[in-house]
Amino acid sequence: MGKKGFLFKRINWLLFFFMICLFVSCKKDTSIESQRPSNIDHSTLRNSTQAPATVSTFYTGLNNPRGLEWGSDGNLYVAEGGTGGTDSTIGLCLQVPFPVGPYHGSPTGGRVSMITPDHVRTTITDQLPSSSANEIIGGDVEGVADVAFVGNTLYALVAGGGCSHGVSTVPNGVVRVNSNGTWTMIANLSDWFQSHPVQNPEEEDFEPDGTPYSLVNVQGDLYVLEPNHGDFLKITTAGTITRVVDISASQGHIVPTVMAYKGNFFIGNLGPFPAIPGSSKIMKVTPSGQIKDWVTGLNTVLGLAFDQRDRLYVLESFVGAPFPTPGLGQILRVDPSGAKEVIVTGLTFPTGMTMGSDGSLYVSNVGYSPLSTGGGQVLKITLNN
Repeated sequence: MGKKGFLFKRINWLLFFFMICLFVSCKKDTSIESQRPSNIDHSTLRNSTQAPATVSTFYTGLNNPRGLEWGSDGNLYVAEGGTGGTDSTIGLCLQVPFPVGPYHGSPTGGRVSMITPDHVRTTITDQLPSSSANEIIGGDVEGVADVAFVGNTLYALVAGGGCSHGVSTVPNGVVRVNSNGTWTMIANLSDWFQSHPVQNPEEEDFEPDGTPYSLVNVQGDLYVLEPNHGDFLKITTAGTITRVVDISASQGHIVPTVMAYKGNFFIGNLGPFPAIPGSSKIMKVTPSGQIKDWVTGLNTVLGLAFDQRDRLYVLESFVGAPFPTPGLGQILRVDPSGAKEVIVTGLTFPTGMTMGSDGSLYVSNVGYSPLSTGGGQVLKITLNN
């Protein structure tokens, strides 16, 4: 995809799927179940004999899992892209340029799941949009990108909607998920992105409806990060949208993906493909929108989380390759002095991360690729020091 503004859409798909097929074909058992790595050799996920972290499978069987959030009820809520769609909007609106577009979508299929500590999954809703890009083989799936709570109220970030994603009836946006599984749109982000353009959009693969990826609650307001446009927004629970900062204006097309909050916002970026080792970073962004580089020399950042000792954990989707490759995802720990330590390696297409009240990290793994439909996972990372 050359310069695509978000995740897998900026990939040479022939190369990407060749690598996936190679990964699968190298296994002795080529059954469908063997293609879904639900039984991980966790010894490959440790970086040293000191084992700073221990990895176990918390849940498997998700559809393109992305952002995660623990609720006050003690359960884990997972955003899922879903399984894509077949509806077309060609002729109805501006499409995403070929070869990424045109998308095909569905007004349903994007899902939010609740997983109990006993590993039981319940569907909270599967009535949100899901869409599939027009890649040569397969195609990436957009749906629900992230979830967040304000009090006991659950909000979901919709990324698979909008006319340019093949869904004419439901835009991208922030929705309030009701207790009965229905939902209410509080902020139409498709309209916002189209009426409030950023300074430096990536024209070659521009997504009119955006591909919002990260959602956090800070003091009762919701903040959204959008990678394709490079926009950072504040949204009240009443639905008022304001721009915190146009990241593209000062940083160009760096594909900002995820954020964490600790007095200031800390925002990581994926970077353009082919990935250049060490070209991603974390920026400190003040609530007023001032940007400063904070940690550099990183790779393809798709998750951030702080622990109680102010150490920042960085999820790198893949390291040491120009395009996503199975087994090359890892987690770094950055202490307050800036020192970095690799604590987990061997992850496959990880897409999200959160810290639990038990002091463990929870990671969406196998979060994209054909393996992720029904084969997406949540891993538990137990920190040993």
